[in-house]
Amino acid sequence: MNKYYLAIDIGASGGRHILAYKEQGKIVLEEIYRFENRMDSDGARLYWDVDRLFQEVLTGMKKCAKAGKIPESIGIDTWGVDYVLLDKAGRKLAQPIAYRDFRTERMDEEVSRFLSEEELYKRTGIQKQIFNTIYQLMALKQKEPELMNQSSKLLLIPDYLHYMLTGIMATEYTNATTTQLVSPVTKDWDWELIKTLGYPCRLFTDIRQPGYRLGSLLPDIAEEVGFHCQIILPATHDTGSAVMAVPASGENTVYISSGTWSLMGTELPAADCSGKSRLKNFTNEGGYDYRFRYLKNIMGLWMIQSVKKEIAGELSYAKICEKASGSQSKSIVDCNDNRFLSPKNMTQEVQQACLETGQQVPRSIDDIAAVIYNSLAVCYGNTLSEIEEATGHIYDAIHIVGGGSRADYLNRLTARVTGRTVYAGPTEATAIGNICCQMMAAGELENLKEARRCIYKSFEIKQYKMED
Repeated sequence: MNKYYLAIDIGASGGRHILAYKEQGKIVLEEIYRFENRMDSDGARLYWDVDRLFQEVLTGMKKCAKAGKIPESIGIDTWGVDYVLLDKAGRKLAQPIAYRDFRTERMDEEVSRFLSEEELYKRTGIQKQIFNTIYQLMALKQKEPELMNQSSKLLLIPDYLHYMLTGIMATEYTNATTTQLVSPVTKDWDWELIKTLGYPCRLFTDIRQPGYRLGSLLPDIAEEVGFHCQIILPATHDTGSAVMAVPASGENTVYISSGTWSLMGTELPAADCSGKSRLKNFTNEGGYDYRFRYLKNIMGLWMIQSVKKEIAGELSYAKICEKASGSQSKSIVDCNDNRFLSPKNMTQEVQQACLETGQQVPRSIDDIAAVIYNSLAVCYGNTLSEIEEATGHIYDAIHIVGGGSRADYLNRLTARVTGRTVYAGPTEATAIGNICCQMMAAGELENLKEARRCIYKSFEIKQYKMED
């Protein structure tokens, strides 16, 4: 009889419940449930409806019971930085504000009143992003001090969902590091930094490692979904799980976790918190087994996703890729420019960026998509050079995992621009990394090295060369 493991992978645009089991030495996946996600707006703020998300979590779990496939354990991963505030009774005080909300504007200047950007990076090794939790909390402190005073605990989104399932509060390590409030030396909250910034220490719960057995389902939850099981903390930051699924040794490997964001980097045994690394805007996020994900955040397929909604109608992403491959547009934009973070209209923003730099302005979906895909490939090439300079290694290949690994045109461009062999897949990298963490906790996989070998032989990996 198969032992099932359930990964609940929730991104900014949707979530899915993926069941997995091992058969003849390979991991087999089955999608049980898929649902939409989105940022909501009340006219003043962008926020996440975590109550709706939790109901979706339960709905997918019920479908497992209905199918007669009861998981041994469950783990949830999501994006980073965003959080839920709880009162002393453990009740949610407000819906969590989404990272694309503008309330953090100029909060970097407020944080710098307490310590410089140079000192902050030296302490945390985390890339400056205006939506990081450190800046969100400064906005809370300055704009909603009453809410901060009422708050007893802060839980990141996946930690909150796990809490709702088990009644147990804990913060998983890989996601904790995205707050820019964790020390890469102690692997714990930087309490001195937290106190310096005037954030209440009571908000922060104990940090736990991926693979930690959090607990069992609450009795009423078990009754509602129709089964009992354990909650095992995966790498709850979706990129942390995706990097676990890179089907190669982490040493001397460059990866791109490609989705709404493109996260490009390598794994290091120790964080690089040097001034040179800061100026290149690299981050040192926590990974499985205390590895560091030395990477750069690149705007990624968010740009294509936005343009698709605006002007592409019913065209599939595959068709958009095909159209882009026939375009003659040579215009390039800086994908990491903050103007593309949350524009009112992505299409117009890309066009304006081209106009301002004296380049041909794209008009059709073919040309606009080509500008974005070519710009991403150029950004990947530049980032690869920076990684090689920082680490002193030359990398022969790039492993692209996640939903973006299906973007055939972008994969070919990446191989051409970087001059490296590109390996694309697995597509469901985040769910697979989540599942492997659970399987290691259960003893079905010995360690991460064995898990990556198993992933390589379990899933299709496409290869692209410079001349393709």
